[in-house]
Amino acid sequence: MRILVTGSDGQIGHELLKTLAPLGEVVGITRADGDLASPEVVDSLLERFRPGVVVNPAAYTAVDQAEGEETVARGLNAGLPEKLARWAEANGALLVHYSTDYVYAGNGEAPMPESEPTAPLSVYGKTKLAGDEAILAHSPSAVILRTSWVYGARGRNFMLTMLKLAAERNELKVVADQWGAPTPAWLIAQVTALVIRARLLGNDAIRGVYHLTCRKATSWCGLAREIIRLAGERGAPLKMGEQRVFPIPTSEYPAPAPRPKNSRLDVSRIEQALAIQLPDWKAALGVTLGDWHKD
Repeated sequence: MRILVTGSDGQIGHELLKTLAPLGEVVGITRADGDLASPEVVDSLLERFRPGVVVNPAAYTAVDQAEGEETVARGLNAGLPEKLARWAEANGALLVHYSTDYVYAGNGEAPMPESEPTAPLSVYGKTKLAGDEAILAHSPSAVILRTSWVYGARGRNFMLTMLKLAAERNELKVVADQWGAPTPAWLIAQVTALVIRARLLGNDAIRGVYHLTCRKATSWCGLAREIIRLAGERGAPLKMGEQRVFPIPTSEYPAPAPRPKNSRLDVSRIEQALAIQLPDWKAALGVTLGDWHKD
């Protein structure tokens, strides 16, 4: 069986190439293979490889930049998923797609279930929601994994940014009134493999939207402190410790795109569907920092 992974040079795509290998022939495509916002390019790639499974981490993820580039963001975040969904349904293929906590307004403090009404605050969130809706309309058998606060040992993400800044500065000020569950790319890839395996074994009940994050939650400030604490314990050459990370409100860190204050997602549905227990965010961060330190 052939598995096609879009955006295979991104942080999730990189992990997927490794993790999905035992399930079949994994083919990764990147921007070097063509503009994935172009329906003609996508058609050509799909017909060339004829995959039995399509996994789609490719996305326009520059949240602030999207405020001024909605057409470009919509091409990747809505147009590409719709094209993949139509092809998958017509050709009997499974589509696994990744969504985001940014499709919600993020009110309250409780973890949100999949039934939470969507109300994106930003262009990025609106274009991602449009992609989700297109998939649900055109490929009812598809699986959408809605995640949040993704990071990894490679690529560009919050963990690597904090490590770089902590090696250069004596103190940091980090937003403390946005809450979510930091989720590493390797965990997303592992759960994706479980989803695909379950479907290949005939569990067609696994379809639709599932939340996928680590358990428990923290603020960006809390995450920054834990990153720096763990990295310091591992001997990373930092100029500051976690006690030099100071909390600030969102209002003191203005950005073009509004962010949800509450990104906590209820993950009980996917845990029940796959008979798994997801790790809490601190344990997963420790594993990820271990991989980073080895590199």
